[in-house]
Amino acid sequence: MASLLNLDEFQLERCLNQDIATDSVALLGTLPVQDGRDLAIVRILKLSSVASQEFSTLINRLEGLNLVESNDIYTWFHGWLARSNAKPDVKIDVIFPATDVHVRKYSAQSVHMVHESIDLYRKIVKPYVDSFPPKRTQWVRNILDGTSESEKLIYSDPGYVLLPDMKWDAETSPLSTLYVVAIAKSVALRSLRDLRGEHIPLLKDIRRTARQYVQGKGLAGSAVRMFIHYQPSYYHFHVHVVNANHFGSLGTIVGQAHLLDDVISLLELDGEIYTKVTLNYGLGDQHALCQPLLEAQLNDDSE
Repeated sequence: MASLLNLDEFQLERCLNQDIATDSVALLGTLPVQDGRDLAIVRILKLSSVASQEFSTLINRLEGLNLVESNDIYTWFHGWLARSNAKPDVKIDVIFPATDVHVRKYSAQSVHMVHESIDLYRKIVKPYVDSFPPKRTQWVRNILDGTSESEKLIYSDPGYVLLPDMKWDAETSPLSTLYVVAIAKSVALRSLRDLRGEHIPLLKDIRRTARQYVQGKGLAGSAVRMFIHYQPSYYHFHVHVVNANHFGSLGTIVGQAHLLDDVISLLELDGEIYTKVTLNYGLGDQHALCQPLLEAQLNDDSE
């Protein structure tokens, strides 16, 4: 686990991506291990949101101002805020040790639209998912069995757990950026493709519990967007619950995000729908599935 001490020992190799949309930068480098050094990715994200209780002191925290330009109505400054123990300036995520999959995920990349028929899923996608060793999602199982993050759990029952996503701190982050995740306990459920009619009660219960939680926080049940990613970032089934007014996440884009309400409705129409339907979505060119699916798609189009 990375600490402030060994973050000082981070040696930069290159910048993987500077993302203007999320105001973040991903840096690839190394950190020391017992027998040498290992790959690490450090992501630095600017925390631009301000909690309502901070408005009254925000201006007082200005330590310096440089005039940029002024006219008869508008004036522009560059400003510096004093350090606040309650409000950090940036959030830092460390992935260590980082694998080639992590490097690909956080690298700048071009997105291509793919059309995944059930045949291509069986030939290309499912073997890819099956090839992952259990250790790839060990961190998820640690959450489910209480080995880690047990103090963060919002709700737990035999079917799933609900907890804050790493992007959101339930204690300090404003509700405008609310982001929690429900993780199924069944290891057989890995992605949208594994859902069947029998899972409708589970999905409805996740929806109900998530709404109760946000209502307890002072939000309306209708003020959150619940969705499932495909392809997901990790292959253990989970549902994202995000403030409907928060657009800071690219994960809500068309094609990748499938609204939970729509998924439930489709399964009610046909409990086997995800064994039949073609799924259309965007994949970055660094994703291991991108090139195989594009090539197969090209061959299908030429026939």
